[in-house]
Amino acid sequence: MNQIKIGKFIAESRKEKGLTQLQLAEKLNITDRAVSKWETGKSLPDASIMLELCEILDIKANELLKGEKIEENNEEKLSETIVELAKQKVAADKTLLNLEIVIGVICVFILLASTIMAAYFNLEEWQRILLILIFGIIPLIALFPFLLKIEQKAGYYECAVCHHKHVPTFKQINMSMHMGRTRYMRCPKCNQKSWQKKVLTKDL
Repeated sequence: MNQIKIGKFIAESRKEKGLTQLQLAEKLNITDRAVSKWETGKSLPDASIMLELCEILDIKANELLKGEKIEENNEEKLSETIVELAKQKVAADKTLLNLEIVIGVICVFILLASTIMAAYFNLEEWQRILLILIFGIIPLIALFPFLLKIEQKAGYYECAVCHHKHVPTFKQINMSMHMGRTRYMRCPKCNQKSWQKKVLTKDL
């Protein structure tokens, strides 16, 4: 797919409807920055909101993906494809989040095992420290950014105030207080801080 072409088509269709980027964003419950990224070809609309976007702009899903008005009517088939893509994304995100748990449990287990070994084996003090560092702490530190990246990219976080669903920045994930997969962050839409829950889809 040609992202630049699709972006220009979205911009043209939006203007034909007399909508600003902000008005379109509000209808889709996203930020106007996301709309701007689509229209400049930097990203594509998420599969979970493509059909809603098409309905607002009064265009067909196959026209959106092609980036131009077309005569053929493959709308139903393409709509099914978009829904299937959204389902695949949810399944992939679930797999990533499960992987995050597995990796975290393994890291903690290795850290505990190395600590127990260091405590019970007849070793010098420096050997104990080295054992815990090499087999426990260093792998955990090395994998921590990877686990945070999964937490950031898989699914969305839903604002408790305005219910806007968004993908936070890596810095937000890294710096925010959290309880499990609920994090205290600022919403990019309403600018309010709240405890935001992890959700897998933008569908209401």
